[in-house]
Amino acid sequence: MSDTLYLVQRYIAAWNETDPAARRRLIDEVFAADGRYTDPLADVTGRDAFDAVVGAVQAQFPGFVFTLGPVDAHHHIARFTWKLGPAGGESLVVGFDVAAIGEDGLVHSVQGFLDKVPAGA
Repeated sequence: MSDTLYLVQRYIAAWNETDPAARRRLIDEVFAADGRYTDPLADVTGRDAFDAVVGAVQAQFPGFVFTLGPVDAHHHIARFTWKLGPAGGESLVVGFDVAAIGEDGLVHSVQGFLDKVPAGA
């Protein structure tokens, strides 16, 4: 579980990294080149497309941070909750992701679910 927990922590760190070059390094570290990210608002494949989704979320919610909740994992699957909101403030978006991890130790797919979203988002 420690390798999986570390991978998920780095994945969340990529969502929080606002420097484009540093964010891309994190994405390259954790996300497979042909990885697929799917949530109710996006369905993309590849690091470039995933990086664009992360950048778009950061632009939509400037100054907000993702906070990682509990991580549950078995075999090559991890599910984890997260919250998005202003640092130290109430979370405006809450969800959970399910990630499939390949033999190479990288995230190969993520299915994201939104449990709470602000009106009009």
